[in-house]
Amino acid sequence: MLNTFPNITLDSDLYDLNPAIQLYGLRLFTDQTNLEFLAELLLVAFSPKSVDDMEFSTPLPSYELLKKWPKRRELKYAPKSRLNLKLFSFLGSSKLDTRHKTHRDHLKNIDELLKENMLVNGDSKENVIRTMENLFLGFQGSGTQRTWCAQSFTPICPGFLNAETLWNETEVRKYPVDSWEEVVSRYTKYFSVNKHRFLARGGEVLYLQICNALRQDPEIIASWAEKSGVKNGLTSFELDPKWLHEQLNSAFKDLMQICPKTVTDLAEFIDSGVEFKTSEHTDYIDKTELRYTECGWCPQESWQEGYLFAVEVFRICRAEIDLMERLDLLEMACAMQILRSLAMQSDRQLSGSVDYFKPSFRFAISDPEGNNTSIRQISKDTLRFTQKMIYDAIRTPVIQSRISPIDRTKVYREADRRYGYKLFINIAKRIGIVIPRRGSGMRFVLNEKILRFLVITLVPSKRMTYDSFKEAAEIHFGLAIDERALSRANYWVSNVQIDSFDSKPDEWFQEMLEASGFLRKLSDSCALVENPSAIY
Repeated sequence: MLNTFPNITLDSDLYDLNPAIQLYGLRLFTDQTNLEFLAELLLVAFSPKSVDDMEFSTPLPSYELLKKWPKRRELKYAPKSRLNLKLFSFLGSSKLDTRHKTHRDHLKNIDELLKENMLVNGDSKENVIRTMENLFLGFQGSGTQRTWCAQSFTPICPGFLNAETLWNETEVRKYPVDSWEEVVSRYTKYFSVNKHRFLARGGEVLYLQICNALRQDPEIIASWAEKSGVKNGLTSFELDPKWLHEQLNSAFKDLMQICPKTVTDLAEFIDSGVEFKTSEHTDYIDKTELRYTECGWCPQESWQEGYLFAVEVFRICRAEIDLMERLDLLEMACAMQILRSLAMQSDRQLSGSVDYFKPSFRFAISDPEGNNTSIRQISKDTLRFTQKMIYDAIRTPVIQSRISPIDRTKVYREADRRYGYKLFINIAKRIGIVIPRRGSGMRFVLNEKILRFLVITLVPSKRMTYDSFKEAAEIHFGLAIDERALSRANYWVSNVQIDSFDSKPDEWFQEMLEASGFLRKLSDSCALVENPSAIY
């Protein structure tokens, strides 16, 4: 149950001491925001990469490499730090006590270099620079309360993808520094680049899940799709991993070309055009060799949810929607995939089954107002049971045996709080699939944003029957909405079968779809869910 992709020798400190990392991969971490999961996924995809000295720059490894991945060889990628761009964009809005003198001096130097390389007509160069600074500040993504270098951009183009860099205040106090040139010449002393506090490797796990899924044999995919029921919601093309690999590779490239190239060109110019010595030190070793970082790993068994994730990402990338909504939905896809991964892998671990796994867990969805008390209670019960399932999964004997009894209490407390069931709750609350944000009585619900995500990712053509849509939501994400699914959800938590409910339990769901313009009723017994952004 603890096989990894890539099949590499694991770091004993991380692997043996953290039971959640053992089970879910390196690593899914509660301090990483939803936007940072997506930004890190795209950072891996659009950075130069290497496997066993085979270098490539395409978003995904070649299909041949995926099929014949070298044993004991990890994926490496070389992200750009973009310190000049982040300094130019974020220093002015960062806290005063985080602005070191070398940072302020270097920003003045960048401003002067920009003026020297600038021709203006009808305005002052100073105003143009401030306008550009405000422009890039407008693309600020996450980490607004952090030091300028630990912040990140909304990933709308390749020029906004950057590695995590943390200013080492402790080192600066011990070894004072007076010039920016000295700072970057000793880059890894004054900046931390491998602590993974915010870009905490969750995006790496998501990227590897896609790679792991696309390397499976077509016969295995077909058999799994048939036995799990997934086949009914996928097209014949999407069931071909080679076709999906090619299309997803192309879709990733197109995603980063939607934003005008001028934005990336301007970002690159500020970062390394007017002053290139910084990037020489941060992005390269000895100014010539790319500074690679090792990617983590994911469980081999997670290829099944990874394949669903790959299809969902592909459908979002090809949907007829604008860039910001596309990124918003991709962010939602990352969050939903983490919830699904935690539940699937936990269920898999407790059941001991890995072949063509059809999960038993269900997330019972209650109406947003909670008017149906019986369904509201089932929803609460399934949420508690999901938390217990994740809690129990990282405590199975095979995992516990790797942790010293002396350290066990402390290790599990940390695993629960930052990697386990509380990670599930935190992400679920962020996207609004679990309410309330604070207080008791937590339960599963849907909001308009999640509803739109479900329509775009589950309806591949222009329309799908309402019953097929509910079935796809249950198979893909474990969402129990109608009478039969809610009965299965209640049986999962209590072994009690409910034959009928007092009223039609999914009536609110139909009304929500209809109000959003996604439902067209043909008769009292037949309705269609329509996807206005469908790709086929």
